[in-house]
Amino acid sequence: MSRVALILLTLAVVAVVLGFSSTYTLSEHEQAVITRFGQPRGQSITEPGLHFKQPFVDTVNRFDKRWLDWRGDPNQIPTKDKKYIWVDTFGRWRIVDPLRFFQRLRDERNAQSRLDDIIDGETRNTIASFALIEAVRSTNRPFEDDEYTTEAERGESLEQVSQGRDKLTRQIRDRAAEIVKEFGVELVDVQIRRINYVDEVQVKVFERMISERRRTAERSRSEGMGRAAEVRGQRERDLKEIRSEAYRKAQEITGTADAEATKIYAEAFGRDPEFYQFMRTLEAYPQVVDRSTSLFLGSDSEFYRYLRSSAKK
Repeated sequence: MSRVALILLTLAVVAVVLGFSSTYTLSEHEQAVITRFGQPRGQSITEPGLHFKQPFVDTVNRFDKRWLDWRGDPNQIPTKDKKYIWVDTFGRWRIVDPLRFFQRLRDERNAQSRLDDIIDGETRNTIASFALIEAVRSTNRPFEDDEYTTEAERGESLEQVSQGRDKLTRQIRDRAAEIVKEFGVELVDVQIRRINYVDEVQVKVFERMISERRRTAERSRSEGMGRAAEVRGQRERDLKEIRSEAYRKAQEITGTADAEATKIYAEAFGRDPEFYQFMRTLEAYPQVVDRSTSLFLGSDSEFYRYLRSSAKK
C-alpha cells in the first residue's frame, strides 16, 4: 500500500470516528442533558432523533421520559389514636426538567432515594395526624352485617370518617409533589398499598378474631342443635299422628270386616242352624284335641255328640 493510500485510509477512519463521536440519537422515550467535563452545556434535549455534540469532550446523559415506579419500604407509624401499624406505599413519577434533575440529583438512583425520604416523611406525618379508621376506610358506607360479623366489626362500623383514605393519600401526594418540583420531578400519584398492625398488636387482634369466630361458631352450633331438636320433635309428632291415623283406619277396617263376618255367620246360621253348629264344632276339634290331649267326656256331652253320631254310623 502506497503512502498516499495509507494517509487517505487514516483520514477516513478519523472522519468516521469523529462523525460517530459528534452525533447521537434519542428515542421517543428518552431525553438528555449534554455535559462538558461534568458541567451542563445548554438546555435539555427532549426531541427524539439525530443530534450533534462536540466530539470527545461532550457527554450525553440520558433520562427516561416515561412514568416511573416508586416503591417505598414499609414503615411503622403510630396513628393519632395510638395504634401502631405498618404502612406500605407506592407511587408514580417522571422527570419533567432533565437539566434541573441532573443538577440536583444526577441520576434515577439518587432520585429514588430522595423520593423515599420525602414521601415516607409525608406519609408518616399524615398518618400520625389521623385515627386508624381514616386510613382504612374511604367512605361511611356501613358494613354488611351478617351472622359472621364479629362484635368488634359491628363496633367499628359505627365509627364515622371525616377524611377517609382517598383524601389522606391525596394529601400525601400534594405535599410531596410540591417538594419534589425543585428537583425537576413530577409526582402524579401516591397510594397506600397495604396497612397492617405491628406484630405485637397483630397477635392480639388475631386472638380476638379467633375468639369472636369461636363465639359465632358456638352460637351457630347451638342454634343448629335447637333446630335439629325442633325437627326431631316435629318428626316424632308427625310419626305419632300418622301411626294414630293408620291404627284408627285399621280398627275401622277390622271392625267393618268383623261386622260383615258376623252378618255372614248370622245369615248362615239362620238358613241352617244344624249345619252351622256342625261346622263350628268341627273347627273346634283340632284346636282342642291333639295327640297329647286327654279328654274326659260324658257319653251325653254335647261336644262329643257328633263324634258319637259318627261312631254309630
